[in-house]
Amino acid sequence: MTPKTFKIKSFGCQMNVYDGERMSELLAAEGMTAAAEGDDADLVVLNTCHIREKAAEKAYSDVGRLRREDGSKPLIALAGCVAQAEGAEAKRRSSMIDIVVGPQAYHRLPEMVAEAVRGARPVDTDLPALSKFDAFPQRRRANPSSFLTVQEGCDKFCTYCVVPYTRGAEISRPWGDIVAEAQDLVDAGAREIVLLGQNVNAWTDDKRGLAGLIRELAKIDGLERIRYTTSHPADMTDALIAAHGEVDKLMPYLHLPVQSGSNRVLKAMNRSHTAETYLAILEKVRAARPDMALSGDFIVGFPGETEQDFEATLQIVDAVRYASAYSFKYSARPGTPAAAMEDQIPPEIMDERLQRLQERINSHQLAFNRSKVGVDTEVLIERKGKHDGQMIGRSPWLQSVHFDTDAQVGETVEVTLVAAGPNSMGGAVRQKVAA
Repeated sequence: MTPKTFKIKSFGCQMNVYDGERMSELLAAEGMTAAAEGDDADLVVLNTCHIREKAAEKAYSDVGRLRREDGSKPLIALAGCVAQAEGAEAKRRSSMIDIVVGPQAYHRLPEMVAEAVRGARPVDTDLPALSKFDAFPQRRRANPSSFLTVQEGCDKFCTYCVVPYTRGAEISRPWGDIVAEAQDLVDAGAREIVLLGQNVNAWTDDKRGLAGLIRELAKIDGLERIRYTTSHPADMTDALIAAHGEVDKLMPYLHLPVQSGSNRVLKAMNRSHTAETYLAILEKVRAARPDMALSGDFIVGFPGETEQDFEATLQIVDAVRYASAYSFKYSARPGTPAAAMEDQIPPEIMDERLQRLQERINSHQLAFNRSKVGVDTEVLIERKGKHDGQMIGRSPWLQSVHFDTDAQVGETVEVTLVAAGPNSMGGAVRQKVAA
């Protein structure tokens, strides 16, 4: 029977969230409706992430939990990076899986659902050059802050990372397609657009780079804010840095992963920067935009990491004073060069180093938030809070801000930041911002 309702469960990165939204639009265009929270669905799509260790095992566990008490199950599609990595093996490992579709082929999902209804168990893990975007319907619904994928894939081949194998080579969407989708999102209610890519600042089209694209998007009436993530230091051009100081709609927030403060570890990771070149980039960024909030990624326990190497990471955290950062224990991914390296770090050492790193990061994050107490700024409301009359939105520096107001989701309000916690700010409303 052709499914009438669907659920899409996305895990991992923001690009998976974007992909999940697009799959939802594709299925809705075929006449299906999203199942209500708590209701069973005829079709369940598990949009998986493959970055962490045992990601495949977790995905198969999630599949198993979809069997109902009466022994029946929905139609199940395994999508995303685990699907790409596993391919046809996924069907052999779990007879419950009906469809296997990789992240570059999910535009075929409606067609594959029809094949599965007829009794087939289709698999598509091809990596075509962005043909999926041509199949998407026009954006007609949008969140106040909406994602827009502009670039996919990676050519950097960091020794710990599976992205080049699960997402393919770096490919940029055409300029005109991005501008058109951005306009559709604004027309559908978006006030902020977050440009996405595995290496988003590597985006290029006809020698035009991300800085030029941002300047073009800033011309769209009704678009109030622009952000982008995730960036690579090798692609942080002078033009992009200058845009931070010259484009008012480009928010003062930059996520620029460094991964380690040790040059020896960075070389083993095949990162193209050193601690010194990374800090030099950030110095130029802060010169262009002095109030910039900086964010980063860190991996602790990379094979061969010594205590001296780890101390270098703590030193770069103190030098940058990150407003926020993401930190992880090294996770061996099958098929990556790092997985075969000697001197794998014992789990207990990784645990202890991660705790020390996170304590240091958290102290700087709290200090950054406290530095903003008393500042008047604009907050874009994204959702309701826990209490009556409470709303939650984001400051220009991507802080979560909660405050009482009669303004609604999607409105921008002027607030004074009055309280700072480690993960959020309290605000007091001054006035709404005219649309």
